Amino acid sequence: MAVVDVHRFAESITCHAWSPDHSMVAFCPNNNEVHIYKSVQDQWERLHVLEKHDQIVSGIDWSSKSNKIVTVSHDRNSYVWSLEGGEWVPTLVILRLNRAALCVQWSPKENKFAVGSGAKTVCICYYEQENNWWVSKLIRKRHESSVTSVAWHPNNILLATTSTDGKCRVFSTFIKGVDVKDPKAGSPAESKFGEQILQLDLSYSWAFGVKWSPSGNTLAYVGHSSMIYFVDDVGPSPLAQSVAFRDLPLRDVLFISEKMVIGVGYDTNPMVFAADDTGIWSFVRYIGEKKAVSSGSSYSSQFSEAFTKFYGQSKATTANDGSESSKSRGGVHDNCINSVVPLSKAGSPKVMRFSTSGLDGKIAIWDLENMQEELGHQF
Repeated sequence: MAVVDVHRFAESITCHAWSPDHSMVAFCPNNNEVHIYKSVQDQWERLHVLEKHDQIVSGIDWSSKSNKIVTVSHDRNSYVWSLEGGEWVPTLVILRLNRAALCVQWSPKENKFAVGSGAKTVCICYYEQENNWWVSKLIRKRHESSVTSVAWHPNNILLATTSTDGKCRVFSTFIKGVDVKDPKAGSPAESKFGEQILQLDLSYSWAFGVKWSPSGNTLAYVGHSSMIYFVDDVGPSPLAQSVAFRDLPLRDVLFISEKMVIGVGYDTNPMVFAADDTGIWSFVRYIGEKKAVSSGSSYSSQFSEAFTKFYGQSKATTANDGSESSKSRGGVHDNCINSVVPLSKAGSPKVMRFSTSGLDGKIAIWDLENMQEELGHQF
């Protein structure tokens, strides 16, 4: 199995992030606090508890260069935490939101971060040296519902978002005095702040978990209808693919290479998707499954399994049932996996290790080093 470490930190975990050297993890135990743990002699020791928010912390990101933590919460606030003298000191960020903040991510150069919210708004936050505070510029009147996830393009300018209106969008976030213009004339990075570069209407349900490939040439996101979408050549004429799968919906995705993606969600097992030599994406396998999932299961058995999972009931396995539950496939998590985070250096073309956290309160670390033959040449 690809799992190298599993630890249950709390009853439930909302989100998590790792320190630059991956020795410490910060997570929200489904309340208004952020706990920071460090691994000491194969034991996890709690070092800090960050207490400033009034409601559930919905997003955490830990910058790899400046060693700053940014948090957002349903209380509509965001804080940037800096380590000073062994203590984490918060700085309030002016978001100007009237609804909950739902997600956050540092930009590749770490001079900005993006916050998605329930106010149909995206906040692009940056530091003003003159006033010594963090301010935000808002992308408004573009989304028709809550912004569920944000993802920065490697060029530090383009930002992809997903929303519960079912759409994925790409915006320019160029801020004068903060960003440098792209030398390539006419590139999307030269667009003014808030300009919509692309809107994708591939999903007919809520959309989540958008991510860019390491090169920025491919975009992936998921829909609540058990679909995952891949978009190449993001621009005026994008090439889009939709991949349907029979299991429960995904919540988040991660590119581990240009041709391979890990998807996590309600099925409690990470799923592997890969592109062949012609660029066609498809589902490959689960990570850590004990045996291959039967492809001959009937529609009725699939519906029955999904129905019992929805009501939290345990389904007795019968001789005529060709469908397997997540636990029989060797699942590490016992509940929905809500986030997947890479454990590699920023800008690395391949991700050999990553971590997942879920509503079961566990954080699992996965290592793909010994699975390269099983995953195929796309890895």
